[in-house]
Amino acid sequence: MDLQPNVVPLKRRKRKPTRADVVIKWIEDNCFVAEGKLLGQPVKLADWQKVEIRRIYDGNARRAILSFGRKNGKTALASYLMLVHLVGPLMVINSQLYSTAQSREQAALIYHFAAKTVRMSPTLSPFVTIRDAAKELFCPEIGTRYRALSAEVKTSFGLSPVFVVHDELGQVRGPRSELYDALETATGAQEDPLTLIISTQAPTDNDLLSILIDDAKGGLDPRTIVSLYTAPMDLDPFSPETIKLANPALGNFLNEVEVYAMAEDARRMPTREAEFRNLVLNQRVEASNPFVAPGVWAACGKAPPADLRGKRVYGGLDLSEAHDLTALVLISDIGGVWHVAPTFWLPSEGLREKSRADRIPYDLWRDQGFLEATPGKSISYEYVATRLKEIFSSYDVVKIGFDRWNMKHLKPWLEKAGLPEQYVDEKFVEFGQGTQSMSPALRDLESLILDEKISHGMHPVLQMCAVNAVVEGKDSANRKLSKNKSRGRIDGMVALAMAVGVAPGRQLPFDAAAWIG
Repeated sequence: MDLQPNVVPLKRRKRKPTRADVVIKWIEDNCFVAEGKLLGQPVKLADWQKVEIRRIYDGNARRAILSFGRKNGKTALASYLMLVHLVGPLMVINSQLYSTAQSREQAALIYHFAAKTVRMSPTLSPFVTIRDAAKELFCPEIGTRYRALSAEVKTSFGLSPVFVVHDELGQVRGPRSELYDALETATGAQEDPLTLIISTQAPTDNDLLSILIDDAKGGLDPRTIVSLYTAPMDLDPFSPETIKLANPALGNFLNEVEVYAMAEDARRMPTREAEFRNLVLNQRVEASNPFVAPGVWAACGKAPPADLRGKRVYGGLDLSEAHDLTALVLISDIGGVWHVAPTFWLPSEGLREKSRADRIPYDLWRDQGFLEATPGKSISYEYVATRLKEIFSSYDVVKIGFDRWNMKHLKPWLEKAGLPEQYVDEKFVEFGQGTQSMSPALRDLESLILDEKISHGMHPVLQMCAVNAVVEGKDSANRKLSKNKSRGRIDGMVALAMAVGVAPGRQLPFDAAAWIG
């Protein structure tokens, strides 16, 4: 007699699919590759894309920020997720969906990719109406509607979106965007809205995307997640390991040969390094016409500059408006290297508020001795004149280049401070800010920096000015530093260029030569 009990094998309990599982499966079942060498094949999400989808949907995110180098499939991923909310498992009946960008051309990218995806899909095309003229997708049966918007058109405040994609928000300059604010406030009417920000990084800390990333990284809002693929600034920017950090699709659908060719171009041509760092390495670097690449500037700061007291010095003095940075930069040739001694001034009253507004640590630099605070709410020319007399007493001053715009206000105070009129007339040289004077000065300064014949010791205020400095002009013979196009204060670099301009070693422009006599 068999006394063994009946043993029924236990069935492994299936894991209940999460929201992210549902999203991933729906994309791979219903979306087809809309362009490229895999055209027409079912979409197969990369592992890193699945990780990001799980972070968003299993983490119950209200806002998700994804930032990586260009050409990593941001348009495709954003389009697939938009379709999930338009006609997929996360659709909300009669809901509105939008994608935004700064220009009409950029705004059209997600729309066109999504429209192609719909046309390629036999399961989606019967249900989605494509309206190219309006850049709109519409699902009549469930009432969902998607539109592409750009910042170039008047913002409508009658919107109530359940899903928004902000494409390339890093192109917004400054801390505010009317279109972004309008859509973010409009989502408040929805029960479970989602905002997706997908972009390469903005150039500066004071730009909207940078502010959002830094706030999210601070963890103050648990429903905002950030995935930042970027390369640290201190790594070799041209190594494959560094490039991979900012480009999760490298070797998948991002062409390695093309990316490494861009890296080699940037290595050979320093003027392209900033663009490479911003667009490929996803670093906060101004990519348009920078005067000097960060790596090139850092190479001149490896050692502290020599003490220039008692040395023959040449200088540049950039006088600001009432509330802005004023800069004096002195240089001296010691053993074939021009050593730099900068001095900067800002008004003391409101300095902390200015630090917060500009997101620049002026108050810390003041405490560390890198910045001097003048008394009052505006730059005191009386104070600056007194300090100039004190500074000049420690150096053998040969020439000081200056912009004549505010010099008329300073000159009486220089004489009152004890500098004889003859001394001022002999030592101070009017230096034009246009291309006639600035182009030769910038050419010489650029050569000194590239040849590492400048020693600045990474002075933080001067470094800020170097990072911000942008040039404008038709060609290398007609350039000047542009305060209007630069992302922040560049006064220190203007002063340094004038110092190089009045130093020996090049032919001075006619107007300066007339002053020197």
